[in-house]
Parts: sequence; C-alpha cells; structure tokens
Amino acid sequence: MSKPPLSDPHDRATSDSTGNAPRDGFADLVPELSVSDIQASLSFWRDLLGFEIAYDRPAARFAYLVRGRVQVMLCELNGRWETAEMQRPFGRGINFQMVIDHIAPILSALGEAKWPLYEPPNEAWYRVGDQDVGQREVLVQDPDGYLIRLVERLGTRAPSSSQER
Repeated sequence: MSKPPLSDPHDRATSDSTGNAPRDGFADLVPELSVSDIQASLSFWRDLLGFEIAYDRPAARFAYLVRGRVQVMLCELNGRWETAEMQRPFGRGINFQMVIDHIAPILSALGEAKWPLYEPPNEAWYRVGDQDVGQREVLVQDPDGYLIRLVERLGTRAPSSSQER
C-alpha cells in the first residue's frame, strides 16, 4: 500500500524532486489541475497526449508536464487549494486549448487506448479582426473530466462569406 501524499505545505514544496525546470523556461500561465489519481492522470497526459515530465515531487504526488510550449501541472487532491467540494467532471465550465504541432499521433494513441473523444476532430475557422484563423481541433476529457481542446494551427485566410465558425 502506498503512503498518503504529504499534507504539510512546506514539506510538499520541499520534498525530493526529480528532473529539472522546463528547458525553455517557465510559461507565464501554467494551470495546475487537481487530480484524483496522479498515476492515472500521468498515464493519460504522458502516454496518450505525449507530454513529458519536466520535474516531479513524487511524495507530494505532483508533476510538472511539458509538451512543446504547453505546460501544465498535476497535483493529486490534498485538501489544500480546493475551493469547494470536487465533483466530476472537474473543471466544469472551462476547456484548456493547447496548441500542438500535429493532432494525428494523439488521435492514434487515443484510438488505440479506446479513449472516448468529447468531440471528434474538425476544422474550425474563427474571425479574428479582419481575417479568419483556422485550426484543426479535437476535444477529449482527462481521467477526471477536465476538457482538453487540442489544436493544430491551419493558418489564416480572408474572411469567408459564410458565417462558419
């Protein structure tokens, strides 16, 4: 049986760590997702979405993940920063858009794992000022229900006459 995660904030923050700060530095905004099972979440984020652990603190059940310029932190529920009772799906009302180079390898990994998609891949064009910005996107939920929108950029074009968005 594994030991419970450290509960003291100081002990959590200073517990043994493996890895290093992200190679390209820390992003200016990095969401920290409270998760119910760090190992299940790591399996999803690493094995299916292709993130790498930059560093972690195993005794605190914390990991800092990186994929390209996208960074996210995962921390197993510990009662510290939960502003209300956590109920699935976690993160209600938010989706995390993450720009990646290619969606196809992730779709393949999700398919092989028989992981359900929240929305299938589609091409979306959004009006931004005087042009349309395109992206191929797919939405998937992580093990706790956080909604992840994976985006592959398609470029820009003159605004279309139809109102597709």
